[in-house]
Amino acid sequence: MKTLFILNDAPYGSERSYNGLRLAGALSKVEGEEVKLFLIGDAASCAKGGQKVPEGFYNIQLMLGRVLRNKAEVGVCGTCMDARGIADPELADGARKSTLAELTSWTQWADKVIVF
Repeated sequence: MKTLFILNDAPYGSERSYNGLRLAGALSKVEGEEVKLFLIGDAASCAKGGQKVPEGFYNIQLMLGRVLRNKAEVGVCGTCMDARGIADPELADGARKSTLAELTSWTQWADKVIVF
């Protein structure tokens, strides 16, 4: 099964991106599953490298890394990155700048689209 996750919310403040990454991480571990993750709007900040959080608090960058290690692709909306002042070199390892055209292609590829 091919699943596309689209995250919209900032990495911290609400738990929507946290929960989306939890589910994407769990699904990406399942044999025969293919996962793609697109970060749009405030979720573009989820892919910013160098995140430091208080001890005992979840770290979105580490969660994103787990999804990437399970062979998921992670695209970050380039327009959203620009609007938030995030440059390509600031992205966490494995995440890459993407486009709405690629999101369109991924949507056509997917059997399921899950939006957080």
